[in-house]
Amino acid sequence: MPVSRKISQKAKQLQKLRQESISFFKEIYKDEGKVLVFGEGNPDTSLVLVGEAPGHQEVVQQRPFVGQAGQNLNEFLGILGIKREDIYITNAVKFRPTKVDTTTGRVSNRPPNKEEIELCRGLLYKELSIIRPVLVVSLGNIPLKVLADDNKIAIGQVHGTPIEIAVGEEGLKMTLFPLYHPASVIYRPQLKEVYLEDVERLKRYLQDRGVL
Repeated sequence: MPVSRKISQKAKQLQKLRQESISFFKEIYKDEGKVLVFGEGNPDTSLVLVGEAPGHQEVVQQRPFVGQAGQNLNEFLGILGIKREDIYITNAVKFRPTKVDTTTGRVSNRPPNKEEIELCRGLLYKELSIIRPVLVVSLGNIPLKVLADDNKIAIGQVHGTPIEIAVGEEGLKMTLFPLYHPASVIYRPQLKEVYLEDVERLKRYLQDRGVL
């Protein structure tokens, strides 16, 4: 029974953080209609996945990793033998960064800028401080840089290699396992073999430490 109370307490803390964050971003972006896409999943998990930022479908459903990104994630979780509901999934930036084609008026995704990353950094750290996972997996360059607190680090240098990190003001220690973003394989097919090797390496790492 103590475990269920613990989960309930973490869930309450995350819900409170979500409401505070919605109010904060409404004030910052009051004229832009930004939609906050908060993390979701099991607050008592040992494993957290951190992506870059939500896209169109994530904003529509107000959930991380749905649509095409969700299909990529499901393939990834299938290799690991993990159910989505058993882990916690979030993004380094909590709202969709967009650009508008001035000719067609079409809205599309763009990489988050420095201001957006810094605005959301503290929120990600607070999520992790509540959940206190053993392992956090970064998907892509931006969450890697945020979690490692190092703007010079690059996924091409450290993918598939565990890194010990300290998160937030309290310096909460956990292991970071950097991976290429699952979607990057679509745009760069030559990465697929490397990506799948890294996922298998992650699976062995999780098994060795009893996380799986």
